[in-house]
Amino acid sequence: MALDPRNLDPTTWLISGGRPVDAGAPLNHPIVPASTFEHGGDRIYSRSDATEGWEALEAVVGGLEQAEALVFGSGMAAVSAVFDLVPVGGHVVIPDDCYHGVAETAEQGVATGRFTMTKLPMDATSEWVAAQETADLVWAESPTNPLLTVADLEAICDAPRRHECLLVVDNTFATALRQQPLALGADVCMQSTTKFIGGHSDLLGGVLTTRNPDLLAALRTRRARLGASPGALEVFLMLRGIRTMAMRLDRAEENAGALAEHLRSHAAVSHVRYPGFGAVISFDLADGAMADRCCAALQIIRHATSLGGVESMIERRGRYAGQAHLPAGLLRMSVGCEAAADLWADLRQALDG
Repeated sequence: MALDPRNLDPTTWLISGGRPVDAGAPLNHPIVPASTFEHGGDRIYSRSDATEGWEALEAVVGGLEQAEALVFGSGMAAVSAVFDLVPVGGHVVIPDDCYHGVAETAEQGVATGRFTMTKLPMDATSEWVAAQETADLVWAESPTNPLLTVADLEAICDAPRRHECLLVVDNTFATALRQQPLALGADVCMQSTTKFIGGHSDLLGGVLTTRNPDLLAALRTRRARLGASPGALEVFLMLRGIRTMAMRLDRAEENAGALAEHLRSHAAVSHVRYPGFGAVISFDLADGAMADRCCAALQIIRHATSLGGVESMIERRGRYAGQAHLPAGLLRMSVGCEAAADLWADLRQALDG
């Protein structure tokens, strides 16, 4: 009998869901490095027909949110599939602080005359509510990247919106273990599986979830047409990673809370942002030069982009184009699963220096 995620704790489902059930089957779906299949079965070509690995991962992610899931070759592939739904001449609303790939996608659409755009502060709830009366795509993100502004998702998702308006929430930082936008009323939830789902900084991937069958079909068509299919190895790694996501997130979140308190007491740190959940912190030093010196002095914490891995990572976000709205000395840190005492010792010696 197949497991029903509604009857299980989410942490149990992440470990047990989507596994082979036949007698003598392997516990994990093997990698299927095939691009095409013999005619006469359910699969024809792997760009459009999901392999067993895809189906298993989509079952786990979808079951966690009581929805249907579609896995993509990267987070940006998933983003692009959603933006492709916007009609020519439509209107898009995004946060004024969000993942730079989303902002660049929206800005490119404006530059080519495909649609118009409004940027709103993620905590301006009344403006997000009003936007859904006229927009074609409302793209929310909470917490935002990297200022970690937390939206009132309950109010935003519960607000009335016109039939044509699509409400999407980027849930990468929180994951479905900390908040579930679809349950609040969002149309689509997006996550970069590169981050907490994969958890080991060794793959690119994205996933969309929805409870709307028509949206699911439209997004599946775009995945195939845009060539946004995931690779067999990447799906295998995503599925392996999601098995330990709950434990990794718990440990990283505990570490993040402890480090946020330590950082607030250090004289070199002028401001600390941590929403009280998740594993991402951002904090400000005096200027960009000091922030760069701090990154260079770290030994355990890796000076690298991305987040959600077992290892802690840090970088100055202002080093990238399009990040002029950020304080010059802002550092975004993805807290990993190392011992909290070792992480603080590493940070303290870098800050002291």
